[in-house]
Amino acid sequence: MEIVRAKQQNHALGALQICAGMLIIPFLDVFAKLLGITHEPFEITFWRFFMQTVLMLPFVMVLRLWKVPAGTLIPQAVRGLLLAMATVFFFSALQHLPMAEAIAIFFAQPIILTLLSVVLLGERLRARRISAILVGLAGTIIIVQPSILIFGWASILPLGSAVSMALYMVLTRHLADNVNPYQMQFFGSVAAMIVLGAIVLVGSLLSIPGASMTMLSWQETGWVIGMGIAATMGHAFIVLAAGKAPASLLAPFQYVEIIGATTLGYLVFGDIPANSTIVGVGIIVASGLYLFHRENIAARRQAAEN
Repeated sequence: MEIVRAKQQNHALGALQICAGMLIIPFLDVFAKLLGITHEPFEITFWRFFMQTVLMLPFVMVLRLWKVPAGTLIPQAVRGLLLAMATVFFFSALQHLPMAEAIAIFFAQPIILTLLSVVLLGERLRARRISAILVGLAGTIIIVQPSILIFGWASILPLGSAVSMALYMVLTRHLADNVNPYQMQFFGSVAAMIVLGAIVLVGSLLSIPGASMTMLSWQETGWVIGMGIAATMGHAFIVLAAGKAPASLLAPFQYVEIIGATTLGYLVFGDIPANSTIVGVGIIVASGLYLFHRENIAARRQAAEN
């Protein structure tokens, strides 16, 4: 009975942690969009993982996390590369779409994640989880009403990011029980930094469009640092959450990101939320709170039966 109660508390903590991560991630998007005015997506993504590597190195050194659990080195590297792919796709989208539209299209990701968690992780798919995800998606559509017919080819970029991010979340969940979250963040960022660094180096030497490196101004250097801090903190919360709750349970709470994106879009870029945005955000919050409430009831019921 104590084990079940502890698991219930972990589910609740995991939900809170994923919400914290989703509220921090939009700061990363704001800095990336500002940098995207004068810099290319691969370069911006390289700096994002370079900063995360620098910020995570002290934790790895102090906690002595150099020893990688057997059989996890390659999956950790692949996880980092999947996140790098998701980031490149999304940063590219930010150069062509307003932030809110890009994020709204990206929010096909929780549905993809839920399906992949069933197929690849063997998680049980409950009706309330499906309903919460669909309601949250409906709220997102109300906010910006994304359409491939409206946005054209650029709308494929957030979808590519959504698929990559869903696979990243599945692999994070798979590794979370055996790998320290700080180590996971560090080695994933190192793998992404090395590959992206090679791409940017070759791109600069061969003048490949979208993959070259240019000098940063002092202001842009500040944006890079802010991007690294937001990325490190946000994804640290995601990793911690993945170790405490099933991926399919966490999926609906990712819609919380739209709240931060809408707020920052207004504060930084002057995007005034429409009435539909307020309605959509309300629906998103309600769907997440409903799922959180139902999961707690189910856990207490299971605890009572045991």
